[in-house]
Amino acid sequence: MRSFLTALQFLTRISVKKYDDLTEEDFGRSVKFFPLVGAVLGAIYAAAATIFFVALPKAGVILPSHVCAALLLMLMLAATGGIFYDGFMDTMDGIFSGRDREKMLSIMKDSAVGANAVMGFVMLSLLNYGLITDMMPKTLLTALFIMPIISRLAVVWAITGFPYARAQGMGKAFADHADKNSLFKATAITLVLVLPWGKLAAFALIVSLACAWLLLRYATKVLGGVTGDVYGFTATLTETATLLAATMGEVLLWEG
Repeated sequence: MRSFLTALQFLTRISVKKYDDLTEEDFGRSVKFFPLVGAVLGAIYAAAATIFFVALPKAGVILPSHVCAALLLMLMLAATGGIFYDGFMDTMDGIFSGRDREKMLSIMKDSAVGANAVMGFVMLSLLNYGLITDMMPKTLLTALFIMPIISRLAVVWAITGFPYARAQGMGKAFADHADKNSLFKATAITLVLVLPWGKLAAFALIVSLACAWLLLRYATKVLGGVTGDVYGFTATLTETATLLAATMGEVLLWEG
């Protein structure tokens, strides 16, 4: 239970029990529960979407789809504290700076926000907004639930399967104390949570994890490994890939 609550405390703003004495070993042991934390978030997102698109219309209150999409995106930021978006923006500033590897890593560590970060965040938010707005409600509920699960598994991939690019850093605590057993358990949890949602969910799982693997390969090639910021970069883009795959699945799999 301590390991799950550690993951919940680190990845979300949901406060069940706050630990002030966490060690690097605690962080490492929590990695296997990342997809389970994703399920908690997914349940919150799907519940909110159910209220917006099902419960309120039945009660005679119909909100425009673009308003619902904006509210869902705000909920995602509030529930996670934007932890992965911070990494996404730092990575955008670094890898698209056109500098050498060491300078890229230095830029990513800098707390200042650059033009690449802002442009990347705006473009990604617009894409997510469009995907949520245009998706059929049934498909959207599935996508919102599985999206944070799959993206957290992608982070476990990054932690356990790719070298860490820095000699030290917050992400290194996870990398040093998580192992292949953590990857196996996280994968098993993901499959149990995602596959019961049907072939569209399975399709989204395959597509989004393929995207995550390509992103991690690219980051490793450019930076010589991954960092905590790359974890966020990968998770954020994997979420978008899941939404995109679900939208594609509506047509390809005749669901929704």
